[in-house]
Amino acid sequence: MPSSFSSQMLSSGGLGLAAGLSLIVAIGVQNAFVLRQGIRQEHVGAVVAVCAVSDAVLITAGIAGLGAVVEQADGVLRWLTWFGAAFLIGYGLLAVRRALRPSAGLEAERAATTTSVAAAVSTALALTWLNPHVYLDTVVLLGSIGNGEGPSGRWWFAGGAVLASLLWFTILGYGARLLAGFMSRPSSWRILDGLVALVMLTLGVLLLVRG
Repeated sequence: MPSSFSSQMLSSGGLGLAAGLSLIVAIGVQNAFVLRQGIRQEHVGAVVAVCAVSDAVLITAGIAGLGAVVEQADGVLRWLTWFGAAFLIGYGLLAVRRALRPSAGLEAERAATTTSVAAAVSTALALTWLNPHVYLDTVVLLGSIGNGEGPSGRWWFAGGAVLASLLWFTILGYGARLLAGFMSRPSSWRILDGLVALVMLTLGVLLLVRG
């Protein structure tokens, strides 16, 4: 019995970890925002916590069966798509403005655009909960895979997926400060904000087209 329990814990938990990382480790709206906050070294802990906890809630909901409900909620997803697209395009345009604005470097950029923790948390929440892709990845896809692991294995799968999210956002947020030297040049910030704008605007337009 203990051997069987350990085997299921490792196999289901490992599958959840791998599946979670495969979906999370990609250039997306959450990652772009966490990376930028990490480089700026501004409210990193709060932003990482919001993203990781949000993912944990969504993954748990998917494992609990909400994924099947979401797949049928076409109206809800449609409205979420429109709101998400509008938010992403708006945030992308702000990134375009930052990319085009002259900057004196990292310290000047941080001083000129310092945000409160409430603003950072609000943005992280919006980028997570207004993004339909998050629901499809965490609730629907991970929920479907996890429920295939059986009554007990699915929760080990959920644990592995939640751990993947926590590890990734922590590494991304706190590891980004290693780029601070490179980001001391104004041109580097322009490149970063240009990439952020490209990701946000592309995803926003895709949502509009598919919506």
